[in-house]
Amino acid sequence: MNTEFRISRFLAAGGLSLFFGTVVRADVVTDWNQKAGDIVVAAKLTPAAATRVLTIVQTAVYEATNGITRRYPSGGGKVTAGSRASVDAAVAAANRAALSKLLPSQQAAIDSAYQSAIAGIPDGPAKTEGIAAGEKAGESLVAMCADDGADKGESYRPITAPGVYVATAIPVASQWPGRRPWLMTSATQFRPGPPPKLTSELWARDYNEIKAVGSKNSSTRTPEQTAIARFWEATQPTIYQTVVRSVAVVPGRDVTQNARLFMAVSQALDDAYIAIFDAKYQYNFWRPVTAIRNGDIDGNDATERDASWTPFIDTPMHPEYPCAHCILSGAAATVLKAEFASGPFPKLTTSSPTANGAERSWTNVEDFMQEVANARIYDGVHYRNSTEVGTAMGKKIGALAAAKYLTPHP
Repeated sequence: MNTEFRISRFLAAGGLSLFFGTVVRADVVTDWNQKAGDIVVAAKLTPAAATRVLTIVQTAVYEATNGITRRYPSGGGKVTAGSRASVDAAVAAANRAALSKLLPSQQAAIDSAYQSAIAGIPDGPAKTEGIAAGEKAGESLVAMCADDGADKGESYRPITAPGVYVATAIPVASQWPGRRPWLMTSATQFRPGPPPKLTSELWARDYNEIKAVGSKNSSTRTPEQTAIARFWEATQPTIYQTVVRSVAVVPGRDVTQNARLFMAVSQALDDAYIAIFDAKYQYNFWRPVTAIRNGDIDGNDATERDASWTPFIDTPMHPEYPCAHCILSGAAATVLKAEFASGPFPKLTTSSPTANGAERSWTNVEDFMQEVANARIYDGVHYRNSTEVGTAMGKKIGALAAAKYLTPHP
């Protein structure tokens, strides 16, 4: 069976708390999103791997919830449960079933969260049926994703010549382009064109901008820009999940609607990582710290070398082009904009562990995406063009999620 069809049929059928925002009781789905995020952060996965785990979990939560409430249309292969089954029990069981399979090292924390949640649900048929539905959803999603390519061994080959030393740290997620997407037809669906030619005015513009504002000891970066840079140094997916939680508490939303939103955003984020690593390893473009220390060999008279230049933050361990944070913010923002297209747009808020838990808020998605893009320039790790390209890719992926899941239903 075609894998894309298999995923679509199944679905159609269907950060630690200290750092990632104040707990606001909206519903069991929102509460468990934070619990799952805490557990994933504690597991110390790479950002891409953590995003995959949360996406499987949130998809299982939606399948279990919608299988009870039947809020949205479903087809064959769905998780079914009686309409009186406990949604709270189903969501708890779906989280436990998926997380236990994916993060066995965190079993104690998973069991503790589950037992605390389940103890408050009265015993009886509703609880029993809800647990069964949640377990089925969690186990089914994990099984379905077992062959998605995430476990394929990385085989990055450093560029070198025989006998010549190169930095020995291996870049992360080089196998991610081989993963099966949730929404895209393939990892290459939105692959952009190449980065600017080194002899171009665009390259000189971006080079000189980041050289000035993105250096560790920049004299042009303002205190506000420095605060933004430090805030978005955070890379775990919980910083974006908290943005979703900030709008999931809007009055009038129901539990299945939130389950669907968390799933849609999560799948867009996971596909964004697949797409961005496809492009990164396709073009293998140099980071600012490499480019600026080699500014005398790029063939551009407008780029002056700085032999000891260093970025404001540590450079991520993968090629530069395009910007990963930007594709993530573009994907999440596009889904959220579609979700609230017919009503007032709520304020977006999140907090960052790399900024001592500070919170930042935005009243529209454009400001949110632009801040993320600017932050990676202030950080000294991405060029302006790369942020624009990454954001544009993210918008396209977010649009796929919105079209698939957020179309109006009677």
